[in-house]
Amino acid sequence: MRLFEDPNFEFIKNRKVGYVISTVLLVLSIGTILFKGLSYGIDFNGGTEFVVEFERDASVADVRSLLTTTLGSQPEVKQFGLSRDLLIRTDVEMEISALQRTVLGALNEAFADNPSVIIKSDVVGPRFAEDLKRGAMMAVIFSLVVIFLYILIRFRNFGYSVGTVGAITHDVIIILGMFTLLNEIMPFSLDIDQTIIAAFLTIVGYSLNDTVVVFDRIRENSLIYKTMGYEEMVNKSINNTLSRTVITSLTTLFVVVVLFIFGGEVLKGFAFALMIGIILGTYSTLYVACPLLVDLKSKGVAVKK
Repeated sequence: MRLFEDPNFEFIKNRKVGYVISTVLLVLSIGTILFKGLSYGIDFNGGTEFVVEFERDASVADVRSLLTTTLGSQPEVKQFGLSRDLLIRTDVEMEISALQRTVLGALNEAFADNPSVIIKSDVVGPRFAEDLKRGAMMAVIFSLVVIFLYILIRFRNFGYSVGTVGAITHDVIIILGMFTLLNEIMPFSLDIDQTIIAAFLTIVGYSLNDTVVVFDRIRENSLIYKTMGYEEMVNKSINNTLSRTVITSLTTLFVVVVLFIFGGEVLKGFAFALMIGIILGTYSTLYVACPLLVDLKSKGVAVKK
């Protein structure tokens, strides 16, 4: 199946437009992160976690709204297993037994016709949370280093490594900025926790795969079209793989949208990150990775054609 028949879009010729768009998004994202700060979940902040069992189905939104008023800060509330079980996470500093009484008292008063009990509780200490945060950061950084070395060994060309890692870093920073900006706007939690870190690593893998496919075609065409200008050859390679790139992105996006709609509250943030990541990953392959390769070549960094 081919979505495009012999496309001839001028991606490389218009790369400066892509640079402007990416620069604006990066500046807004970094500015938002610096101004507001990343919103960490209990995994990285420390706090208390409860599993509350209701007699009947309970509304996540209603419980979150009630406990935000009761505790003075918005807790993380997700469906947990059965639709009548909710996972509640809060970083409110309070002795656990007093916190349990406060939460249960508020729930049973507001939902008197649907009584609830706490069936499980855990406390994540600040030191353990800090270790998790450090481990998550190292996982992302280490994956970028390994990808850089892998691309360098595979293509034996510094420009390919810079283009790949540049595109992936571009995607991760923009998604972090969007999560920070939209966290208090969206009706579901966008706090950075272990699930979101897993989504970031998944996005890294997806973006890498997308970029490598195009880079492989660039390497093949560089041997076939030896007399063709480098920019023209790269643009031809992008168009050669465009059908595959768009179809793969669309089919993957359809699956993630279904997961977002029907996966339940606990997977909303994960699926939302993947949706943004798929779109950004496709864009960054076309307008970040390949243009960087061309510009590095023109500066003598990517020495091979």
